[in-house]
Amino acid sequence: MKVFANDAASWAAGADRNQMKYPRLIACLLAVAVSGLLSPVASSATDEDGVAVAIIYDTSGSMRETVKDANGKPTPKYVIANRALSDMARQIQTFSTNTTGAARKVQAGVFIFDRETAKEAVKFGPFDEQAIENWARQFSSPSGNTPLGNALTVASRAVLDSPLNRKHILVITDGINTAGPTPATVWPKLKKRAEGKGTSLSAHFVAFDVDAKVFDQIKQQGVTVVGAADEKQLDSQLQFIMQKKILLEDEEPAKKP
Repeated sequence: MKVFANDAASWAAGADRNQMKYPRLIACLLAVAVSGLLSPVASSATDEDGVAVAIIYDTSGSMRETVKDANGKPTPKYVIANRALSDMARQIQTFSTNTTGAARKVQAGVFIFDRETAKEAVKFGPFDEQAIENWARQFSSPSGNTPLGNALTVASRAVLDSPLNRKHILVITDGINTAGPTPATVWPKLKKRAEGKGTSLSAHFVAFDVDAKVFDQIKQQGVTVVGAADEKQLDSQLQFIMQKKILLEDEEPAKKP
């Protein structure tokens, strides 16, 4: 096949134009890729299926007060709450292993009050039933303030850093906030932080031997709030929250379109 001079010139000019196009094309593709990496939606798409739950356990001095246990006997609230915490650990263990396929992924930790803030009592990470039950069996020294708002902030950091896509904070408390910002003050900030990470965050309050109405303000912000006056009610409410809100074992199947 003969190539004439005019054809050769046209081919050369086309090659030059292509050489100019490719760097621009590559630059555009790189920009799109970087944008995708920085996008909150892209980061949420990489989340693993599983449950991340931080349990805030009220260790303030008022937990020494008594309420009725399951047999109607006056018992210190922390003793009853310890039993409830152990029961929750067993529920989570059942949830994580009750499957025909691979074990369900769960991360959990227990947070307690520490002066005007909170700290880990059971380190947040891959679920460890024994660690939670061991702590619940030996805790016996409630004291100090009720810094609920700051405790929410501390617990949220651990949950939001989890790679698991269902993120929850469960609060068991017998009193109103007595130190630092209120839960209703910090919750909008925590929700906004979750949105910035391209994910969602849920919280659930169990008002134990305190009027649940004291948490009306945060309830209006979408947080679950239930009350419990004694051990039977505490167990019932925690069962409801764990099964219906956090572990979702009783979740209704998605409707077909």
